[in-house]
Amino acid sequence: MCEQHLTSLGFTDQEVPVGTHMCLVFTEDEERADCLRKFLLSGLKIKERSACFSNHTSENEMRSFLSQHDITYDDRKEKQDIFMSGASDVYFQDNTFDPDRMLGLLDHFYQETKDLGYSAARVIGEMNPEIEKVKGGERLLEYESRVSLMLKEKPVTAICQYNANLFDGATIMEVLKVHPQMMVNGAVVENPFFIEPEDYLSHHVT
Repeated sequence: MCEQHLTSLGFTDQEVPVGTHMCLVFTEDEERADCLRKFLLSGLKIKERSACFSNHTSENEMRSFLSQHDITYDDRKEKQDIFMSGASDVYFQDNTFDPDRMLGLLDHFYQETKDLGYSAARVIGEMNPEIEKVKGGERLLEYESRVSLMLKEKPVTAICQYNANLFDGATIMEVLKVHPQMMVNGAVVENPFFIEPEDYLSHHVT
């Protein structure tokens, strides 16, 4: 396992090890947006390279938010400090969800971040309910478990956002099983529902 250092998340006074894989299950959009904005702002402040995949936070919104903190979004984008894209564009290329492709993108982002000399990498992504309709969508939990495995060796601090209003309770419970940490009232806590990825994959993926 790679040696890890602690990092600030921006939305809590806690520091967590780089490579933490956490889940935010939200019901209010402001909670999602507040987490996302502060997480990206914190990364920019401490020179961590950041990526954001969201259908509900635009570049213009981040441009306006960051300007309030004397950070110019376009300058940071040009320097490759930050990357933003629509979640559907990233997760559902050709209307297909492919965990192998997604893990390859995460691996590339990590390696490129190291090569560019950043202190660390962070990613925040919002999963959309269309995952239940696209080809390969049934592999979502496999993907999340494999992310946990990858981050043990190639640490990227990752937050996965799920809207509890758009996924049923059974799906949310399964999602919780594949995230080591979860966010509760703005704090990161150990997830009591978590199943180690090796165990989850051996019992749920054929």
